[in-house]
Order: sequence, then structure tokens, then C-alpha cells
Amino acid sequence: MAPRPNQLGAAAILRLFEHPILALETSCDETSAAVVQGRQVLSNIVASQIDLHQQWGGVVPEAAARAHVEAILPVIHDALAQAELNLEDIRAIAVTNRPGLVGALSVGLTAAKALAFSRSLPILGVHHLEGHLCSPLAVTDDLPFPHLCLIVSGGHTELVDVRALGEYRIVGETRDDAAGEAFDKGARLMGLGYPGGRAIQEAALSGDRKRYALPRGLKGDTNDFSFSGLKTAVLRLVEQEGERLSIPDAAASLQEAVVSVLTERAVRAAADGGHRALTLVGGVAANRSLRERLASTCDRAGIRFVTPPIDLCTDNAAMIGLAASFRLARGERDDFSLDAFPNADL
Repeated sequence: MAPRPNQLGAAAILRLFEHPILALETSCDETSAAVVQGRQVLSNIVASQIDLHQQWGGVVPEAAARAHVEAILPVIHDALAQAELNLEDIRAIAVTNRPGLVGALSVGLTAAKALAFSRSLPILGVHHLEGHLCSPLAVTDDLPFPHLCLIVSGGHTELVDVRALGEYRIVGETRDDAAGEAFDKGARLMGLGYPGGRAIQEAALSGDRKRYALPRGLKGDTNDFSFSGLKTAVLRLVEQEGERLSIPDAAASLQEAVVSVLTERAVRAAADGGHRALTLVGGVAANRSLRERLASTCDRAGIRFVTPPIDLCTDNAAMIGLAASFRLARGERDDFSLDAFPNADL
């Protein structure tokens, strides 16, 4: 008798569904389509809306939905072309249906349903965060289970005990704001623009990370995070320093406050939980300082560190295809009553 999927190694689970999957991701401000076969990413096309939302300093949901409508068919076309496949070669459709901006999610979901119906293909809705959790599978075929995952983005900061694919337990999370929100707010206060994470990282390159003392949030033996106090501290710093404020030093100090607490909590939680590996995923995982700090700290602690390439950290459809691959292999399917949800537990 064949073993149950969650008793297999990661690569074996993904190889079970050996046919091409067309995946769609439209949960926020990036329209993406990808073709995934097993754990191989054959294509991954992302149409970013950064230029559109820069004028408002953040994502406007209605504008995001309209932009998705304009971009969804071209990115699907480009994803198939890059994979050198036709729609006739696709054997399943995967789509992010939770959580996210409902208007944005609905665009991808409508396109996915139309494709699945017209081609009589199975369709599967995927949790956006599970997509992030599965993104490291694109770069390694021997990721140990269980392992600890740090999800960090503009809307999420969680430590997740990944017992097996599809079996997750949150062991730490933010009690207020996400780490990415601290970057976005800090960038706006410093006049660095949008998106904040990238702007802070670039400004910090020439800055002194020890120049300004900024709070690290919660103290004591906890796996949880808090970034609301950090946002307030940056506001006060900008107001008090005025024209004397060194933007590079302020950006470096903010980045250090976020990176240090994320690294300390994640590595300690991994060690305390007996995990042999720590993964880093989500949009903030693209931050070079965070990637380097976690890599060196994990190395000293004897913990394997795995993070996907930067193009698989930000929102993308390839990670949705990877998450769908093992679920499709288990026989999971959705019907056309599949709906979009703004909030959903992992």
C-alpha cells in the first residue's frame, strides 16, 4: 500500500502530481500567473502595480482590482509562452482565494473558474500564506519536516511550526502590526516613498544602524512580536530631529530594530522546538540584511537555513502552484462554488 502523502519527503509529495498546473495569484497588488510541474517552476510572470500605487503611497483596493482585470489575460499568455506550453497541455488550475483584497481575489478566481470550466479541468483554491510556506520547495528537495517557518510581510508576521505539508501550527505572531508595516510607515515618515521595504533597505546602505536607539517591542521569553511601538518611536524621532535627522542613519536604525528582533525570536524558537531547519518566506524575506543575519545566526546555532530566491518571496503564482501540487496529488479538488475570502486562518 502506498504511504499517505504527508509521510513522504517534500519532493516525493510534489512529484506525485506530475502534470502542468496553471496557477494564478491576485490577492493584493501584483497580478501573477505561473506554470508548475511537480516542484519545477516552468514559468512565473508577475505584473507589478507599484508605479500605479506610488501616487497614493499605498495600495488602493479599487484601483488594484481594475489593474488586475487589465493584466490577468496577458500574464496568463506570457506564463504559457515562457513555459513553452499551450492551454491544452495544462491539467489543473490553482488560484489564490484567501486571504486578501476581495475585489482583487475575485479577478483571479473568475479567470481560474472560466479556464477550468472551458477546459473541464480540476480547480483548487489555495491559501495565500500556504503558498509562501511552500515556496522553499522550489529550491530544495530535502527540506526536513517538521521545520519552523518565519512568514514576514506587509500584512503578516508569524512563526509557523510546519509539521508536514498541510499541517501547520502558529507558535508566534505579531500582537499588533506586521514588520512590513513598520517599514512602510517609517519610509513614509522619512519621505522615502513606496514601497517602504525596498526604500528603507536602499537608504540604509550608507547609514549607521546604531545611530538612533529604537525599541524592539515585547521583552522577555516570548515568540510573539510587536511593532506598533516602533512605528510610534520613528514618528517621534522624525518630529524631534526635524532637519537634523539623518535619513540613512534613521533607515539603518529602523532596519536593525526589525531584523534583530525577527532573527532573535525565530532562531530561539527553532532551537527551543528542536527544529533542524528554519525557512524564511514572504515579501520582507527579500530584505538582504534579514537574509544575511538569519543565515549567519542559524549557521552558528547549527540550524539549516532555507529561503527562496527574491522573486519567489514577493507575491507570485509559482508558490501557489507549489502549494496546489501536493494537494492535487492527495485528490483535493474544489467545485465552482469556490469563493474569495478577505480573512482566513492558515
